[in-house]
Amino acid sequence: MEEDIYTKDGTTDFQGNSAIKKRTGTWKACPYILGNECCERLAYYGINTNLVNYLKFKLNQSSVEAINNVTNWSGTCYVMPLLGAFLADAYLGRYWTIASFSILYVFGMTLLTLSASLHELKPSCDVHTNVCHPTGQQTAVFFLGLYLIALGTGGIKPCVSSFGADQFDDSDETEKKKKSSFFNWFYFSINIGALVASSVLVWIQTNVGWGWGFGIPAVAMAIAVVSFFSGTKLYRNVKPGGSPLTRICQVIVASLRKWSVEVPKDEAVLFETPDEESAVRGSRKLDHTEQLSFFDKAAVETPSDRVKGSINKWTLCTVTQVEELKSIIRLLPIWATGIIFSAVYSQMGTLFVLQGNTMDLHMNRSFEIPSASLSLFDTISVIFWVPIYDRVIVPIARKFTGHKNGFTQLQRIAIGLVISIFAMIIAGTLELIRLREVRRHNYYELKHIPMSVFWQVPQYFIIGCAEVFTFIGQLEFFYEQAPDAMRSLCSALSLITTALGNYLSTLLVNVVTGLSTRHGSHGWIPDNLNYGHLHYFFWLLAVLSMVNLMFYLLVARVYTYKKPVI
Repeated sequence: MEEDIYTKDGTTDFQGNSAIKKRTGTWKACPYILGNECCERLAYYGINTNLVNYLKFKLNQSSVEAINNVTNWSGTCYVMPLLGAFLADAYLGRYWTIASFSILYVFGMTLLTLSASLHELKPSCDVHTNVCHPTGQQTAVFFLGLYLIALGTGGIKPCVSSFGADQFDDSDETEKKKKSSFFNWFYFSINIGALVASSVLVWIQTNVGWGWGFGIPAVAMAIAVVSFFSGTKLYRNVKPGGSPLTRICQVIVASLRKWSVEVPKDEAVLFETPDEESAVRGSRKLDHTEQLSFFDKAAVETPSDRVKGSINKWTLCTVTQVEELKSIIRLLPIWATGIIFSAVYSQMGTLFVLQGNTMDLHMNRSFEIPSASLSLFDTISVIFWVPIYDRVIVPIARKFTGHKNGFTQLQRIAIGLVISIFAMIIAGTLELIRLREVRRHNYYELKHIPMSVFWQVPQYFIIGCAEVFTFIGQLEFFYEQAPDAMRSLCSALSLITTALGNYLSTLLVNVVTGLSTRHGSHGWIPDNLNYGHLHYFFWLLAVLSMVNLMFYLLVARVYTYKKPVI
């Protein structure tokens, strides 16, 4: 039949016409999206990984000031996706949001490179003491570039994974099956970029110069933009559905206005458009669900709902619109469990590094490896496990579970949560062994005890394995379970857990330090870890992760997957 030529999920081509299945989407379009993501992540991590050193040594900031500026900027990068997601879902669509914010990103990268290269913009340094003295203008230009990057990444982060998944038609079982693999390879491409940034770029920044160190990421971001635009004719696009926040508010207001209205037992009488298409632009109709039935009041039609023949959307909403709100509410408990996992993940950039600083950093007699560089093993772990998961674990699991993807998204997330507990247990055990060596040989004042930093590799590698299950599972879950016209917004919500996980880690450190240093004690995390009990903190995170897992299993068990009307 002729209609089989076109996709059935409402996607369009670059000209706004119905997308032709054989000419658009699937893996034909994905390489351009994955190339964009790989280069963008290389640019991001090329700045983020070593930013604290630039602030400290080139902008002459104190350690605390530099650390705060890095965390503030990183937090902004993970909060800005809410803006990008809103614009994508409501007005611009994912394609134009990615395109416009990518260009903004390039401007930020260019400004950052100029601030480290041009004589007038880069700080002057004393050749004898190597102390730099930046002017206020030089500092301002640098931070302007830095926060343009944060704004740019806010438009890309929530959209690019969803845009890639849009290339697969859910109504086509063959294409839908391939979508799960896309999320695996999407995360793989992220870590390829991160691997190059945390190794090659950090070395260039340290040994060659910051102009080159920032310039190469700028070129990478320009390549990302070219890669993205190159696939324009192959992309499938979802039409923006209007403001998702407005629709959510309309359902809430309509439900409250009809507080005393009784919901009929027959769901067929609830208000819905008679057309095959949903009233929400860019969204398929959603089946009515029994949960959260209070909001069904918004879909109960009363005589006052129609004014001069037109419907007042603040008193009467369609079933699909009501189910959009229900979908978001059902996602929130699952979303909340990602915060503890992100707190565990954040230890790689903080306490793992401090733990490594106390150990022997030599690879051989003449070469030392910075303890922060061990995060490479997390990246290597992800790069190792993604193809193993996609090509080995999934086919084996499929035989036992009968599920086309091997595991459901919720099962996959749960496995990662379990693995993350072992990472904290191993990190705590290593610290306990290290402290026993300190006590046995009286190494308390020794900066680096004779215990190789490579004993940390297992905890990094295990966290990388947990990422492959939980983070990728979350990417796929939030895309699949989000309403069609709210997918960018839900992707942004999943990214917010990373920011909240970092804030939670900071809160825990402050609380633990305050409680454990009373009565003149060194506390769990003193400046000299040889006098501390860092293993207690790791084990605290392990316990919190266990509690989090129990809560997750409860909410996952009662979770109801959304079902689009076909």
